[in-house]
Amino acid sequence: MIVFLDFEASSLSKHSYPIEIAWVFEDGRSRSFLIRPKPGWTDWSEDAEKIHGISRARLEQEGSNVELVAKEIVSELSGSELYATSPSWDGKWLSALLRGGGMPRHTLRLRKSDDVFVEAALAILEGWMGEIDVVGLVADVIAQSEPDTPAHRALPDALLELDRLRLVREAAKKIAAS
Repeated sequence: MIVFLDFEASSLSKHSYPIEIAWVFEDGRSRSFLIRPKPGWTDWSEDAEKIHGISRARLEQEGSNVELVAKEIVSELSGSELYATSPSWDGKWLSALLRGGGMPRHTLRLRKSDDVFVEAALAILEGWMGEIDVVGLVADVIAQSEPDTPAHRALPDALLELDRLRLVREAAKKIAAS
């Protein structure tokens, strides 16, 4: 099953770590966790905090244990097709989460959301006789669905990717019907 995954992080530095994770399945089921930093996870950016609005104090109080989150994500998502807007960044934080939870860093792997959008459109347009720039179609859907004010929180960002998959499918169906 397709799953969209998103992280918020302590910063964008080399030593950053995940502070929030959310995922949403293609059928709409979703989960979200704040993540309590492990001892030694000290990197923190005030600028990042201003963007996502999650304080380190809140993570200490409300965050879930890294080992628990890592076990939950592996249990829930193993065998699914995992996608993220930015698999290089989200993959870095996924690896940090898995390693922090005592698991191999490549237990789960991410692909770029755009890949599944293109695949979905191509599946609908298979056999259609006209010419279409599917990559351009996907880029248009992404641009048109960009929120006026980005949430910069993991669950709304993951839900946006699920909505984009729906929008790409709808756009491809309109083309196929023409």
